[in-house]
Amino acid sequence: MRLGLLDPLDEGLLRELRARLPARWELACAASARTDDQAAAARSADAVLVIWSAVSRPVLEASASLRLVQKLGVGVDKVDLECCRERGVAVARLAGVNAPAVAEHVVMLVLASLRRLASSDRRVRAGEWFKEEARAFQRQLRAKTVGLVGLGHVGTEVAKRLRPFEVLLLYTDLRRAPRATERRLGLRFVGLDELLASSDVVSLHVPYSPSSANLLSAERIAQLREGAVVVNCARGGLVDEDALADALASGRLAGAGLDTFAGEPVVSERLRALDTVVLTPHCAGAVADNFPFVVERALANVSSYLASGELPAEDRIFVPGAEHPGLGG
Repeated sequence: MRLGLLDPLDEGLLRELRARLPARWELACAASARTDDQAAAARSADAVLVIWSAVSRPVLEASASLRLVQKLGVGVDKVDLECCRERGVAVARLAGVNAPAVAEHVVMLVLASLRRLASSDRRVRAGEWFKEEARAFQRQLRAKTVGLVGLGHVGTEVAKRLRPFEVLLLYTDLRRAPRATERRLGLRFVGLDELLASSDVVSLHVPYSPSSANLLSAERIAQLREGAVVVNCARGGLVDEDALADALASGRLAGAGLDTFAGEPVVSERLRALDTVVLTPHCAGAVADNFPFVVERALANVSSYLASGELPAEDRIFVPGAEHPGLGG
């Protein structure tokens, strides 16, 4: 088996990956995220692994033997699915593989936004002491209404972690969850408009697709409750970043916690300039102690598909000759 890794990887994590390769498997690693370096890593590969990089047509066309693109994560919006279909290359993700880690990051950003943690940290480091001023802008999570837009793997894990904070949990999704799940997690199903108008905190948990692009548009941001907080650890293209910056700059929204951005790796200068925004570099699921599990699942998919053409149903995005299962959850 010949694998190509399309992302430059930390040396320690690369050792973890190599240590888990079955005997007689070869691994070619891209020297950088440049298209020519990715194409070189893919050239003789039967399958490629990708974490965060785009998988473009030139990379896919570099290999005549390529049969599978395996994402070490969930989102496949950066994979050229049309080219994969044309070339008969299967595409797989790892559904839910980093959901607990992402959920922890979401809760961290919710709390950090309500407490303006990043700004407070900077001011204390600069020598300021503003305890009484902080009393005027810090808020607790307890007794707030939190709206979850999407209740897939991550949304469900977020709900589990938020319930002990004694919040009212609303959610919206294309499909309503079983009533038993709603009772267990303390969730109430509502429409998107009601969720936006009723929530103190709105957290996004849907995949990016043409239908979800700009989901939190200027018009929907205007629906948000005054003083609300927005958290996005899903995909940057879900949010109109200019409209969000306008609402934050005016003080109508109290804060935002953002891990994903429309123009990654470039982050809007307007967002970077706002003290009420907590920013992280699309790293919610990137935790070192989950990486071995991620690698094992990815390699199991590669081994299964190259040997028998089989992939787990929840991981299968596209398989030549099979019906497209969609991108839900």
